[in-house]
Amino acid sequence: MSVQIHIASEPHSAYADDICTMIEAAAHQRGTGIAKRKPEYITKKIRNGNAVIALDGEILVGFCYIEIWENKKYVANSGLIVNPDYRGQGIAKKIKAKAFELSCKKYPESKLFGITTSLPVMKINSDLGYKPVTFSELTRDETFWSGCQSCPNYDILTRNERKNCLCTGMLFDPKHPNNKPKEERQKNVAKYYRWVRLKTARFLKFFNPINLFL
Repeated sequence: MSVQIHIASEPHSAYADDICTMIEAAAHQRGTGIAKRKPEYITKKIRNGNAVIALDGEILVGFCYIEIWENKKYVANSGLIVNPDYRGQGIAKKIKAKAFELSCKKYPESKLFGITTSLPVMKINSDLGYKPVTFSELTRDETFWSGCQSCPNYDILTRNERKNCLCTGMLFDPKHPNNKPKEERQKNVAKYYRWVRLKTARFLKFFNPINLFL
């Protein structure tokens, strides 16, 4: 496989438009929120050395960027995408690992976090030492949560006063890493995800507008 994963730098800013298009397509396909971003925003991340890009020659294969919250108290690896033509090859895991390594190097005191509805992403995060947490353990920065407005489930988030949604919060605390064996972590994540799916199904049934008239 000729795919190479790089810490993004100035020359990679030429891919900003394609990255935004890929992020939007991925969000539409999933039906849940990867926050939409403008090319200027992606370009800034690239120029600041806060992004990871995967390329096959000159073909854009994948991307992920770092966001900083509450004066470096929290850091998030966001916008993880993989070109559909390259999926199923473990590239997402490699990009995430590179972004995680970069985050820990640049912001060693920061807590790394993310929110996701994807079981594969949860497994990747778990392998890196993240653990599922409640939203109360994540950043309270209004700018982060306003990024959820492009998600079709945003009304669920606001209705629950930002305490929970269909996404699962995950956190890596460098002062308290999750050192359980990989197999145990993955088993716990799968068990937690099954519980989330059950809770989500019940939640959506309860909040279905049709039920208001029954």
